[in-house]
Amino acid sequence: MTIHHQPDKAAPNKGLIDAVRAFNRFYTRQIGLLDEGLLKSAFSLTEARVLYELAHRDGLTATDLGRDLGLDAGYVSRLLKKFERLHLISRATLASDARQSSIALTPAGRNAFAPLNKGSHDQVAALLDRLPASEQERLVKSMRTVQRLLDDDAEPKIPYLLRPLQVGDIGWIIRRQGMLYAQDYGWDETYEALVAEILAAFVKSYEPKWERGWIAEREGEVVGSVFVVRKSDQVAKLRLLYVEPSARGLGIGKRLVEECIGFARARGYRTLTLWTNDILTAARHIYQAAGFRLIEEEPHHSFGKDLVGQNWELEL
Repeated sequence: MTIHHQPDKAAPNKGLIDAVRAFNRFYTRQIGLLDEGLLKSAFSLTEARVLYELAHRDGLTATDLGRDLGLDAGYVSRLLKKFERLHLISRATLASDARQSSIALTPAGRNAFAPLNKGSHDQVAALLDRLPASEQERLVKSMRTVQRLLDDDAEPKIPYLLRPLQVGDIGWIIRRQGMLYAQDYGWDETYEALVAEILAAFVKSYEPKWERGWIAEREGEVVGSVFVVRKSDQVAKLRLLYVEPSARGLGIGKRLVEECIGFARARGYRTLTLWTNDILTAARHIYQAAGFRLIEEEPHHSFGKDLVGQNWELEL
């Protein structure tokens, strides 16, 4: 089996929308965003957010603040004038543009921000302290997932890494492949059963010298995998290549196939084979680019669908 194309986007249904709104209401209550003063201070959430930006970034202008925080220019202007009256900020005209001013916190501004910063730190610490360590990690990982999915600019410094199999990976791969092919192609549970059979046999008869599995991991999450299985002294099989939808476009599929080819060559195999289906076009492009040749095709009815199976080979 292989990776597959990005399915068409579907409009979110009412249940999904209601779930997000319910989470928003829950989270704002948890961290007190609806309180009149944030963290029992004289500042609103937006005012505290502006102070945070000024405390952590140099050379900001009113335009920068409005753009980065999604605030109306008039609102930013009024807020900054309030801060000036309180002697929390100072301005310096930019040499490059006399119409713009660089804004910085004064010592009084930093003194005003300090208890806000500590209060936020202590609040989050108390929130996490309610959970055992394993659940803290789970919560933060989920928050990072939300941030990555909703922020177009939130790319990790390291797009992904490849690692060997670990305990728990086999079950994860079976589950995720079953779910993804059901969602994208309507394949039934017999495909998940096939993946389970293949991987159970791989684990039971594993020959480290001749066989290998690779896991692609991104920000602590499994986002892809592939396996090389021994067929004979001369022939190896590439099996169960897949990449999560959230990680496509990073070259993971291509990299996983390259690892398989390099491993097979190093072990002295003469041929690397694979079986796939013609509807999995993205994977076929990867195989063709790597030098695989289509050997034969055959219609079949599997996984509840009429499909066309394909056998590919690469002479090593």
